[in-house]
Amino acid sequence: MPTVDDILEHIGDFHFFQKQTFFLLSLLSVTFAPIYVGIVFLGFTPDHRCQSPGVAELSQRCGWSQDEELNYTVPSLGAEGDVFTRQCRRYEVDWNQSALGCVDPLAGLTTNSSHLPLGPCRHGWVYDSPGSSIVTEFNLVCSNAWMLDLFQSAVNVGFFIGSMGIGYIADRFGRKLCLLITILINATSGVLMAISPTYTWMLIFRLIQGLVSKAGWVIGYILITEFVGLSYRRTVGILYQAAFTVGLLLLTGVAYALPHWRWLQFTVTLPNFCFLLYYWCLPESPRWLITQNKNAKAMKIIKHIAKKNGKPLPASLQSLRPDQEGGEKLNPSFLDLVRTPQIRKHTLILMYNWFTSSVLYQGLIMHMGLAGGDIYLDFFYSALVEFPAAFIIILTIDRIGRRYPWAGSNMVAGAACLASVFIPDDLQWLKVAVACLGRMGITLAYEMVCLVNTELYPTFIRNLGVLVCSSMCDIGGILTPFLVYRLTDVWHELPLMVFAVVGLIAGGLVLLLPETKGKTLPETIEEVENMQRPRKSKEKMIYLQVKKLDIPLS
Repeated sequence: MPTVDDILEHIGDFHFFQKQTFFLLSLLSVTFAPIYVGIVFLGFTPDHRCQSPGVAELSQRCGWSQDEELNYTVPSLGAEGDVFTRQCRRYEVDWNQSALGCVDPLAGLTTNSSHLPLGPCRHGWVYDSPGSSIVTEFNLVCSNAWMLDLFQSAVNVGFFIGSMGIGYIADRFGRKLCLLITILINATSGVLMAISPTYTWMLIFRLIQGLVSKAGWVIGYILITEFVGLSYRRTVGILYQAAFTVGLLLLTGVAYALPHWRWLQFTVTLPNFCFLLYYWCLPESPRWLITQNKNAKAMKIIKHIAKKNGKPLPASLQSLRPDQEGGEKLNPSFLDLVRTPQIRKHTLILMYNWFTSSVLYQGLIMHMGLAGGDIYLDFFYSALVEFPAAFIIILTIDRIGRRYPWAGSNMVAGAACLASVFIPDDLQWLKVAVACLGRMGITLAYEMVCLVNTELYPTFIRNLGVLVCSSMCDIGGILTPFLVYRLTDVWHELPLMVFAVVGLIAGGLVLLLPETKGKTLPETIEEVENMQRPRKSKEKMIYLQVKKLDIPLS
């Protein structure tokens, strides 16, 4: 009996139905971008200073300019690098007292203003920003700055938990039902987050978004790869990830037009409700139906696909069997990922590379928001360079292979981070160019690890291997906000130094993995263990055979 792949070869493995389905599911990837990296705009931290009662009235009475007001009333304004004092401390002065003059008002209190006592910002902060963010609304600065880190870590905790459970849920209850549920919860929690009255409620709804949003993205990826033929799976997978980049570009424009975080959150969330119409637009995966012994329903969907593609379905193909015949059933365990030397090496290197890709990708985006340039243009340019990464992968993986482009992309990202540290601030164009190069490198590495992970494990632990290794991506996402925002308090370029080290190490480790170009997916542990040795052993065997044949002839 034929498999689904056999039937797709006759009714179209990437024709009208698949193209329509790919477009619809790619919209899910587009709308996932604001959730994944929306912190850049939602959590933008503008320059700020303590709110001091009486300063505004005194400034108005004296006719001070903005610069004069700041010079007289903000401590350490001229001190290079003393950002904390400037933003988080205020003079313990009663600015309402009438004895203060308009020319150097603090001169009557002390001969040197640096001797005046300083205190915390008891009355809030003044922010130099025309819009608003969760930082300005909930005062997530100074002693509360860690709450911004927690906000982004919460969504990554949701990613981690949701991704761990999505494989079981989608396999147990079906792709379509699971997708629709995640869409509904994602849209609802996103709107509730936009109207949250307190930081706590906002954090809860952000966590819920994380639980379902990445899960929905993964289901979309699974669906589109199950609807197309074998020869198109890799390409649509890469292009599905490229749709995420389209979402980044759209996010830039929307954030520029809507500088207030609540309206921005509303706008990027509401389109998700439209995806509920997919109930009528998308069928269930016929591959999943076959695994559930629902062959009649699967064949009905296959006939629908054939009709959409304008292709006849031969009578000889109107019976189905699973894509993989059932043989001896092997029960995978976590120990299988570390039991043998080569698989253990693959697991450790892949886990580190998933972690590195997440830390560098999210970290570079977050650090860009702290760079002090035009955040919208910088974000747009760096997102734009992600497109070449997708095409480089498509052009190189079957020509050059996986290992060298993957290792090179990690090293380029690490080297770009290191170079950025030493570029002076007055060469802003060069900083942006190098940052874009690093962003393209880590994007290529991110997409490459998704591809190669499946090729380095035998069939019976392949899904487990991908699940365990890719979970390090979410662990990295949990740690990244604390890594970026806290290290910049020590030295603004310190996160880039850390990124450079971990990126260069990741590139070196990739060179220890076997090349998988032109090789079929391994079926057994023995095949994986011999992945780096078959050619050498074969050459040696042929050589010995020739020597044996030569002896009797001499």
